[in-house]
Amino acid sequence: MDGTRRNQLYRALTKAIHGSSPFITIFALVHLSAPLLANLGGSSLASQTMLLGREYYQTSFGEAALVITPITVHVLSALLKRLLASTSSDPKNAPTPRPITSPLSVTGYATALLFLPIHYLSHRSDPTSEAPPIFGVGPAELDFEFVKLGLQRWPVRSWILYGGLVLFTSIHVADGIGLLWATYFKPSSDSGKQVRNRKLRRRLALGGVVLPTLTGIYFIAQEPLMTFSSTAGRYTASFMRSFVYRI
Repeated sequence: MDGTRRNQLYRALTKAIHGSSPFITIFALVHLSAPLLANLGGSSLASQTMLLGREYYQTSFGEAALVITPITVHVLSALLKRLLASTSSDPKNAPTPRPITSPLSVTGYATALLFLPIHYLSHRSDPTSEAPPIFGVGPAELDFEFVKLGLQRWPVRSWILYGGLVLFTSIHVADGIGLLWATYFKPSSDSGKQVRNRKLRRRLALGGVVLPTLTGIYFIAQEPLMTFSSTAGRYTASFMRSFVYRI
């Protein structure tokens, strides 16, 4: 591939990353609103909020078009950009990707390749298995009692997985918003101001999203399990399908 086509493809992949970002951000905010509200009403309010949120992101159309497709486009485009830059036969004229050690890259890859797949499989895919003894935990049954059981039975790994997912996603979104703002709305050549704005966005993400989400999860974990023993058994069987909860 010649340099011109390579650069055109690189720019197209960048646009794909930017274009998919708002859909992912909206999904993340809707999804996190449930544990956030657990600070006010515990697992009951969190479950009710989650069920309402599913009207947006878990319909037959919404999940594919508004969640899975944007996330897939975002992740694959980022990986292809890095591959494209690293395989150029003309390093001097090759596109320069963001350093893989940058916070935006580290949080993005950790979320996309570690925390998100584990969370999706254990909390979305595995519970739908029709095999005994899970018997397909339906949407009405898959509420924050499921989360509560995981927190109480596997506290260390659950906290690592929830904490890592929330922290890395929030920092990635905060830095990504700054990048989009600088690219399309108000670019700034003042490096000092850029650093201050980046720090402010991260503090807002930590104080406004990460901390209250984790305190909400903490309150949920302190509640007694309020579900039938048979349902709890199905929850446990679902978690055990994941190697993370078997080790």
